Formats: sequence, structure tokens, C-alpha cells
Amino acid sequence: MKFLQVAAAALLAVAGQVDAKSTFSPARPPAAPLAVRSPYLNVWLNGRTDGGESGVLPSQWPRFWTEGVQGWQGYIKVDGKTYNWMGNHPSTDFANQTAQRYTSTKTEFVMDVGGKVELTVSFLSPVFPEDHMRQSIPFAYMNVEVKAIDGRSHSVQIYSDVSGEFASGDTGAVIQWEHQQANGLHSHHFWRQNQDVFNEANDQASWGNWYWTTKDQRGVSYQIGEDTVVRSQFVNNGHLDGSIDSQFRAVRDRWPVFALSRDLGKVKGSVTTLFTIGIAQDEGIQFHGNGDKQGLPSLWKSYFDNDADLVKFFYNDYSYSLEHCLSLDNRIEADSKSVAGQDYATITTLALRQFYGAIQLVGTKDNIKVFMKEISSDSDIQTVDVIFPAFPAMVYLNHDLIKWTLEPLLEYQKSGRYPNKWAVHDLGRYPRALGYDDGNDEPMPLEECGNMVIMMLAYAQRSGDNKWLADNWDLLTRWAGYLEEDAKIPAHQLSTDDFAGQLANQTNLAIKGIIALEAMSEIATRAGHDDQKKHYSDVAHEYYDFWYEHGINHDAATPHTTLAYNDMSSYGLLYNLWGDKVLKLNFIPDEIYKMQSAWYPNVANEYGMVLDTRGTLTKTDWEIFAASMSETSTKLQFVKLIAKWINETKTWRALTDLYDTKDGGYPRGIEFTARPVVGGLFAILALR
Repeated sequence: MKFLQVAAAALLAVAGQVDAKSTFSPARPPAAPLAVRSPYLNVWLNGRTDGGESGVLPSQWPRFWTEGVQGWQGYIKVDGKTYNWMGNHPSTDFANQTAQRYTSTKTEFVMDVGGKVELTVSFLSPVFPEDHMRQSIPFAYMNVEVKAIDGRSHSVQIYSDVSGEFASGDTGAVIQWEHQQANGLHSHHFWRQNQDVFNEANDQASWGNWYWTTKDQRGVSYQIGEDTVVRSQFVNNGHLDGSIDSQFRAVRDRWPVFALSRDLGKVKGSVTTLFTIGIAQDEGIQFHGNGDKQGLPSLWKSYFDNDADLVKFFYNDYSYSLEHCLSLDNRIEADSKSVAGQDYATITTLALRQFYGAIQLVGTKDNIKVFMKEISSDSDIQTVDVIFPAFPAMVYLNHDLIKWTLEPLLEYQKSGRYPNKWAVHDLGRYPRALGYDDGNDEPMPLEECGNMVIMMLAYAQRSGDNKWLADNWDLLTRWAGYLEEDAKIPAHQLSTDDFAGQLANQTNLAIKGIIALEAMSEIATRAGHDDQKKHYSDVAHEYYDFWYEHGINHDAATPHTTLAYNDMSSYGLLYNLWGDKVLKLNFIPDEIYKMQSAWYPNVANEYGMVLDTRGTLTKTDWEIFAASMSETSTKLQFVKLIAKWINETKTWRALTDLYDTKDGGYPRGIEFTARPVVGGLFAILALR
């Protein structure tokens, strides 16, 4: 955003720096989720990298997960003096933030404004695990509450704007806008002039309509125009003038902003003002499964005739959303505390919005599909080894998500266009799920075959939908055939931890394939092929015996599995045992779980358990997978170290799943951020 180019404004900004310390509950997250509902509404308050205090809303621009600025400015005027409570436009003093707290669905900031009023800004990104209509709406709430704290009445006006940076990741793109006053609402509607459907600029959508909305009520005013002009209008006058700039232009050309304000009058008791922000796209995903390539409608289109109805419904649904989210927040917090204490609740409550913020619901009421973006690592769509670490959240919250997410992968591979004998790695680059007809996807054959088999059985066990397995029997047996070829002695290949490079004879990768073969014995019965049950189980047991001999350092003081067969100086987190646990196969002997549980504390550092011998980094999802299968003391040690890391980490973006266990920072410069694999942090709950 452009700054005022005047010395007085600069002096004010320096004079108004926040000097009081904020509290943080249950921890100070590396980045706080503000509006996180989809891959394209994914806005965060990042940590500071300039030495300033992290987690403070005044004086910082909110940012998209890429770190691109999402211009979002907030002011409050109390008895004629203006304070900045969000954003970094240098024209006023800053409100004094006293607290930040987060739950699974809400982030709240509390501020003392001049010792006169308390300002509470609540960002609610609702999550509806079992209400796919509401979950399909990529909108979020911001509620602003003001109350006097000195026993007196005060004249108060509030203001907030969003910039054109929401509409495009290319600040050279031209945007258009209009103001709408209908259905009891004031809405600023803005959009990219060139609607480049199914394309992105810096990972932001290049198509769709944005809506910034508040209630049409007494005291509300609005304005669209250049950032400095509009903001100065409020700072100087306490209201907006209703003008609409008629010069449509590029995002960075005199930075157009879309402003709403409200004069609250004399305030003593609590007064609230609700705002909503969101993007409406008629078509959300391009998909090539069976038949022709097609654009799939956003699922909300099955419930609303037009954008106006969507905006109205979402705004008026706030009370219901708030009540529902409070119940969900309480459930996740209580469940987490019951299995692993407050530290675990600190972890799961930070992960929920990030997981749901990477998925998009499309299709129709009768044919729902869920598409997942591999945010930050490469922006692939429907990456199987990203779905797998995320799927504990699906097991815990709604197993239908498993089927809806896997169905596009199955449909594509049943089309006959994918030439490889193993499971496809992903379907392309988000939002285009077009597949790899040349078979040139990233090769993780053993990884993805095992993942697909395990996840499909997990869904069938919970839903009773054995027909789904029968309908996909040909694919399942093709993948099982590959597992028979490769799971016993894995070839030189990648696993899901592809940042570590290829390796032959991976012990952890082998056990995933072996467990998947045992899972095939149950799938065979469920799919009506009971004659195949014994074959798959016999192969799995034969391979397990070989794995037991070559994949464990039996002679160590504390025995443990190795990173690769017969490499007795190596070790690694054996997180792939989780398939046996989640499927309740009782295939892996208890002695293996107890052995690993006893070993893990030997590789504990300041902030976590090391992933494997190749370095000091680790992954939070795999740590919690391992914790979920460990004895109580080891489980709690995993959890305690991760919670400590969240509160002290040097990372500054949306919760990373990859970090260094010694210094808590990004390892080797790899900044994974906002990835849906944090669904794996629910692995302990998924096994309850």
C-alpha cells in the first residue's frame, strides 16, 4: 500500500508505535489466522521479521499466505482522536493491543484505546464439518465491539477498508467496482476486469467477485477511492462522503480502497458492528475426469441463485455461525485436553482453519467433490501424499470428506488416460485438475498406492459403503499388484518427504505398503472378493517377517527401526504404522509400538523429535502420528515440545509443518506454510 508522503504523518507514525506488551492465549502463534476459508480467502497476521513485537494487529498489514499484502485497514475515532487498530497506513497513533487469543474458528484482538474504550476485534472463519452448504461459502466475519472502560460516555466512530489487493495477486491488473445497497446491507463489490477463469497471479485467483459488507443502519457511511484520500476523509471528519471513484484502474494505481464506517454515537455500554469479506466464483475448479474437460460449479451455487442471495445469507447467518462455532471450539478443546492435555489443545485449535482453508467444495448437492490445494510447497491439486497426512482431520470430523476428496482421483484414473500401473501422485496445478495423460507426474509409486488403499478402507469402515470399494476394485487390485512388486524391498524412490531426496530400501515406506497389503485382505471381503482375502494377508505377513529382520536395529541399547534396511546407524520416525492403527488391523505386534515409543525420547531436541538421521529437522504431522501410537509419557513429550515450539518459534508465516528441532526456524530455507497437512495434528483424536 502507498504511504502518505508527508513528514507530519511519518512523525505521527513514530510517535504512535505500540509500546505495551500484549498477552497471548493459548500461545503466541507464528501467524494468526484472520480470514481463512479457502485457498483464495486465506489472510493472516504474520509474525514480525524486523524486530518488532509479533502478533500485534495495529501497525501491520494482513497478508495472503504467500506474504503478499492484503490491504486491510482499521481506524477508531474516540472523542475526536483517531487510532489505528489494523494495518499500517502511517497517519495516526496506534491502539494499544492488550491481548490476542485464538480458538479453532476465531482469532480475537483486545485493545485499549486511549484509556477510554476497549476495542475487541474478532475474526471468525466458521468451520462446518457436517454442513457442506455452509462450508462451501468462502466468506469470513469480522466483528468489532466497543465499550467504555472509564465509566464515561464517549463519541466513537469506527472505520475499515479493504484494498484491491484482495482481487488480484498482480497489482498491475485493472479492477472494477460498484457499491450496492440492497437487502438491508451496504456492500462494496469489486473484481478483476479481465476475468481470467481458472488462472492465478501469485497464487491468488484471477477470477471471481469480492464483497465487503456491513449492515445498512444508522450512522453507516461508505466511500471508494484512492487510499490516502478515503482514509484522510475519515481521519479528518469521522465519516465517509459516499463518493464512488469512477476511474477503474490497476490495483497499484493510486491504490483504490473500499471503505465502510459507522458513527456509533455516544458509547458507554457494548456496541458491535459486523463486517463480512468473501469471494464468489461461479466455477471453482476445472476438472478432466470421465468425458470432456469441464468447469465445476462452486457448491454454494446449488443453494443460492446469485451472489446477492449468498452475501445476504452469510451476513444474516452470523448468530447461527457464532453459536455453532462456539460448540465446535469447545468440542475440539475438550477432546484435545482429554487425550493429551492443554498443550495438545494449543496445537489442534491452531490447525483447524488452516486445514479447511486449503480445500474447496464444488459440484452439486448430489455429486459433491472436494479439491485440495498443496499450498506453498508447489500448489499441486489433489496431491495424494498431502491428502494422507491431512486425513486424520477427516477421520475425526467427517469421514465423508475422505470420499469426496478421493473421488476425483478415482474418476480420472478410471478414465483410462493415466498410463502408469501405480496410483497417480496428483491431478495437476490448482485449480486445474487435468491429470497426467503422459504419466509424467512426480513419481511416488509405493507411497501413493499405499495411501490410496489405506484411506479407501478407512472410509468404507466408517461409512459402511462397501459398494464404493467394489466399484473401484480394478484400481485397487492394480495398486495392490504394484505393492506386491515393491513393498517388500522398496526401489530407489521418493517418499512423501521428498525434500529429503530419493532413497532405496526405506523401512518406513516399506511398512506402509505392507500394511496396505494387509488392508487389501479386508477390502477383498468387503468388495465381494473373499477368495482374494488369504492371498493378500499371506503376502503381507511374509513381507512383514522380512521387514522385521532387516528394518530393526535389534542390537542397539534401545532397539529401534532404521531409516533404511540394514543401515544400523540410522533411525527415523515410524509414522507409517498409523495405517495399522486407524484401520484397527491389529497386524503390527504391540512390541513394535512399545519399542518405538521407548526410542523416540533419544532423538528429542529443544523443539521436537528428529524426523530421521539425515538432519535435525522434523515435521509436525509425522510427530503427532508417532505420538498417537506411543506410550503416554512419550506422547505427552511429543506434544509438549510442539506446543513449546509454536509459542517460541522463529518462523513467522502460517503454521509450518517443517522446522528445525534445535533452533525452531525454517530448515535449509524451506518455508512450508499454510499447508493442509496440519490435518495430521488431529491424529491422536482420530484414534480415540
